[in-house]
Amino acid sequence: MPLLRTLKQKFGIAAPRVAVRAHVPWYWRWIGIIAAGAIVGGVGWATYDFGMSFAGFRQSEADRALAKLNETIGRQQQENAELRAQVAHAERQLQIERATYGELAKQVKSLAGENAALKEDLAFFQSLMTAGRGEGAVTINRFTVQQETLPGEYRYRLLLVRTGQRAKEFRGSLQLVLNLVQDDKPVVLTLPPESEKNAKEYQLSFRFFQRIEGIFKVAPDAIVKSLQVRVFENGSNAPKLTQTVGVS
Repeated sequence: MPLLRTLKQKFGIAAPRVAVRAHVPWYWRWIGIIAAGAIVGGVGWATYDFGMSFAGFRQSEADRALAKLNETIGRQQQENAELRAQVAHAERQLQIERATYGELAKQVKSLAGENAALKEDLAFFQSLMTAGRGEGAVTINRFTVQQETLPGEYRYRLLLVRTGQRAKEFRGSLQLVLNLVQDDKPVVLTLPPESEKNAKEYQLSFRFFQRIEGIFKVAPDAIVKSLQVRVFENGSNAPKLTQTVGVS
């Protein structure tokens, strides 16, 4: 029964399966492949473009953003430069105003001092004009001593005035006696020294009054306690009058 077995193998349950397909020409196959590739490429490009746009990596947008940032930075730098210039101008103006204010304050203080001194002079001379007619006498007025900026340097001031009859000038000399402490020991100094007793700044010659101002120097470590002024009239070895002031 070889024939029957052969038929069963071809057409029975154990027979191989047969697939029926429609015949598709080759060019349609290539068109389909190309179309599928185009679709896949388009989807890929769209996905890439969307991702770039979503992440902000598009070159044109990045260029625009960079240009905008550069413009903002340039504008801020210009504004900063203008602000620095305004601050520098304001600082210069402030310095000028401070210097002007300081100078004006000094002038006001100086003028106030001069005004007070002039008022004192006016009152003094008004009293002087009403003085008696007795014999002309010399008085010491406004005798002051103050320490200067340099160590050991002192400035003294006094005003000598004649009252009463002043028919002739008063002529004489001035002597200063300093009482100081140096190296814990009391020291007495006389100005001017004997060798300079005829020095011009210590000579007196006036009919009404004479202002006297000068500077004397001692050792920087010396402490001046007091200063005495002595007024001598020519031809007399005894002082006509004396006055002492303390030095703080």
